[in-house]
Amino acid sequence: MAAKNDVCIPVSEENTKHAQGSMSIEEDFDYSQRGQWLRAAVLGATDGLVSVASLMMGIGAVKQDVRAMILTGFAGLVAGACSMAIGEFVSVYSQRDVEVAQMKRDKKIEKEALPNPIQAAAASAIAFMLGAILPLLAAAFIVDHKVRLGVVVATVSLALVVFGWIGAFLGKTPVVKSCFRILTGGWLAMAITFALTKWIGSSAL
Repeated sequence: MAAKNDVCIPVSEENTKHAQGSMSIEEDFDYSQRGQWLRAAVLGATDGLVSVASLMMGIGAVKQDVRAMILTGFAGLVAGACSMAIGEFVSVYSQRDVEVAQMKRDKKIEKEALPNPIQAAAASAIAFMLGAILPLLAAAFIVDHKVRLGVVVATVSLALVVFGWIGAFLGKTPVVKSCFRILTGGWLAMAITFALTKWIGSSAL
């Protein structure tokens, strides 16, 4: 028994030190460094998913033609991706100019700490397209109008939960709050667009 204890003790200590080292590295990691690209990517994917799905739901409220829904969604995908890329590029470049000016006043330049407008623009555009293509694919092969609308809502809801989980996981933030917040926002956007479009379509206009 003594011999076994002599062998087990150092192994246990080594495993403990290794675990403590891993925990220390994880605790020391600054997750705020992910903030720039994570914000752009999550915002782009969520915006693409919700805005294109809302456009499709709006058209679906007044028209049953699947081609009209798909064309509207595709136009929203292209326009939205371009808008997100340009918006991110301009806003991040403006932020970069402000930081550079401040660094010059402080007489220090740290280029590695400056925000990257091209990275933010690319992340937003790509993420927007990835998010926007999901409701398009969900509606493309369904003939029945009501079933198509239901599938779009279900697909978007699942994707929103996944996006919320990814954002929370990468940023080490509460998962439930993140998923609930993004899911509720998506439902509201689709419901409001559907209701208003249907009301306008059924009015004298």
